[in-house]
Amino acid sequence: MLPRFSPLLRSLPSSTNPMARILAPSAITIAFFHSSSTISLLPYPAKRFHISSFSKSSIFRRQFHALCAGKDGKLLKPSISVFAEKREYRRVKRRATKSKEKELELSVCICIEEELPDDPEISNIAEMLRLNAPMLMKSAFDGLKDSQYKTRDTSIEDLGGFESIELSILLCNDDFIRKLNKEWRDEDHATDVLSMSQHVPELKLPVLMLGDIVISVETAARQAEERGHSLLDEIRILMVHGLLHLLGFDHEISEEAEAEMEKEEEFLLKSLGWKGKGLIQSAYDSETNVNLHIEHSDDRRKERSLRFYKPKFSYIFCDMDGTLLNSKSQISLTNAKALKEALSRGLKVVIATGKARPAVINALKKVDLAGRDGVISEFSPGVFLQGLLVYGRQGREIFRRNLDPDVCREACQYSWEHKIPVIAFSEGRCLTLFDHPLVDALHTIYHEAKAEVMPSIEHLLAAADIQVILLDTAEGVSTTIRPYWSEATRGRANVVQAVPDMLEIVPAGTSKGSGVRMLLDHLGISAKEIMAIGDGENDTEMLELASLGVALSNGSEKTKAVANVIGVSNDEDGVADAIYRYAF
Repeated sequence: MLPRFSPLLRSLPSSTNPMARILAPSAITIAFFHSSSTISLLPYPAKRFHISSFSKSSIFRRQFHALCAGKDGKLLKPSISVFAEKREYRRVKRRATKSKEKELELSVCICIEEELPDDPEISNIAEMLRLNAPMLMKSAFDGLKDSQYKTRDTSIEDLGGFESIELSILLCNDDFIRKLNKEWRDEDHATDVLSMSQHVPELKLPVLMLGDIVISVETAARQAEERGHSLLDEIRILMVHGLLHLLGFDHEISEEAEAEMEKEEEFLLKSLGWKGKGLIQSAYDSETNVNLHIEHSDDRRKERSLRFYKPKFSYIFCDMDGTLLNSKSQISLTNAKALKEALSRGLKVVIATGKARPAVINALKKVDLAGRDGVISEFSPGVFLQGLLVYGRQGREIFRRNLDPDVCREACQYSWEHKIPVIAFSEGRCLTLFDHPLVDALHTIYHEAKAEVMPSIEHLLAAADIQVILLDTAEGVSTTIRPYWSEATRGRANVVQAVPDMLEIVPAGTSKGSGVRMLLDHLGISAKEIMAIGDGENDTEMLELASLGVALSNGSEKTKAVANVIGVSNDEDGVADAIYRYAF
């Protein structure tokens, strides 16, 4: 008999559309599968199978059989399996002559849910489970003989009536097990392990289909860290717990049942020489939920959990002031960790800002995110100075736009006459006409280069050819400077306000959004591949362009109005929250 695939993946709603990677056959396992109507064969050894979805009512009306495909596409019989004698369950070798003893075949399939990214540690653990699961099954069956447990369901008792015993183990992330938990138990939270029996005593089948053990490696990783052992140790503990449920133990029905299951967990772990305490005892030791499930109703991923998910996007375009930088103009440790984790999982991060590139490098250098392996360097793409300067592959300049010299002159004259500080950018330099605390703050707080005081307007105009910024108090900018320059530059330039105490004057027809669009064309990626995070009115085009636009709660009302979602503020690690919640 070939093993039927478990009911769990057929039970999910079609919107879940699960996929699974199933390990190639080994000396002690069988890889599978096909449905009664469709056979899926893929080249050996890598196998990826689509798992069709059915309602609970169809579980026993449709069967999924385990088949292996060879290199030529033909169906193969299982190579070697674990056999045990009918009564003693002792592993024996196959003999050339027919044995007089009836043999019991143990068939185990280890699956990795498709949404789990390729991860060497998880792959290695799956390989170990191919060896460990049959050993665990044999030890557990040995324990059933002459057992005196009072609370165990004895539907599975005499194994002598079966020709083979089948079990599947699925490794998944919290999202998958949460959906499964909701569908089967009506509990909308992630948990560590679920057991789903497929045994129906009334059918009198020659095959004992134990069912499925579903383990969230994401939850297992957290528990392993909390309990001071390896991820493999924790997954073995969860596998023991799950198998005992399939064999009729249930710690939830009474204190006596809990004590009996706890005792059997400890016995199996010790007999196999596996590390750690049983799940029931571990839960009490760490004062966790006595029902042994950890609730995570929040959709946000946890720190260091991105390894268990695939990125939804290829790129994140991120603003600096008011977004990645908090109100102290600093990058928080939480934001830095999230960016590093996202980068390590293959997601690319591109800065789109009103700042000059040197200022961005200085800010990110403080949290070890500058350089070729970081977010920003002189060799990475980015959009700077509100889209007036765009760098593409290898950090090469692909677009530059200068402000009308007449507008520059008028802004400098206005600055001199009204004693309102002006900053002009030129190739990474910051130029001004006189010293002022707000000019100093541009360097000490906003990470820009220290401003150079030019001897005259003519000297400044001769050196600056990019953009100018007028500095004042937030009230002064909003009530006086912005209204004046919006009218004075009409048709010749645009005014942009990214932070309250600065008004930026940029060439007409340019914007951060147009710079982002130009960079996407240059990189050959579509807007559907990007997620954008921002806060200011200068971010609206970028957020509208992206597949997912996230406006932080501290942002302008105009920005929040066009965003797909509104995140937490820049002082609440808004970038990290957006990454953990939406990017994977």
